[in-house]
Parts: sequence; structure tokens; C-alpha cells
Amino acid sequence: MPLPHPLPETGAIFLDARGAERAMRVSWHSEKDLIVLSLWRDNVCTGSFRLGLPEAAQLMQVLQTGLDQAYADGHPAAARAVPVTGHHARHARPAAI
Repeated sequence: MPLPHPLPETGAIFLDARGAERAMRVSWHSEKDLIVLSLWRDNVCTGSFRLGLPEAAQLMQVLQTGLDQAYADGHPAAARAVPVTGHHARHARPAAI
């Protein structure tokens, strides 16, 4: 089985709601001005998507709008969401999946 590459300095891993064997890695590549979203299953990358900075800002806006609406609607899952910003977002990351 291939070993996963460590995440860059800024990145995160999100486990799929369907099970821990599925995950999405988000990694920031400042040297290339892009973000890579990759889908993983059992430590094997099954697909990736390179997102440029302008598109990343648009994606963030879409996510923020959805979260704002979920909070406004009193959605129970939104009440449990804990925003990660600033210092914690840069340092709260696993080394690899």
C-alpha cells in the first residue's frame, strides 16, 4: 500500500460522513497560488482537483452563505459547528492520512 504524502504547512483532513475510510484533504500550495482538494479512500488518493485563488474565494463565499443560512434556520448541525480561524487553522492539522 502506498504511503500518503504529508500535508503542506497549511492544510486539513476532513472525514466523510459515510465513514472514516473516506476523507478529503485540502492543501494550500502558496508557491503555485492554488489549493488542492483530494479525495481519499483507505489511504489511497482517488481523485484531485486544483482550485486557483479566485475560485477558492468563490468557494469560500458559497460555503459561508450556506453556513449563514443554516445558522439562521436554527439547523442543529450548524449549532455544533466550531469555526477554525487564524492561528488554529494553520496549526491544527494531521501530518498525513
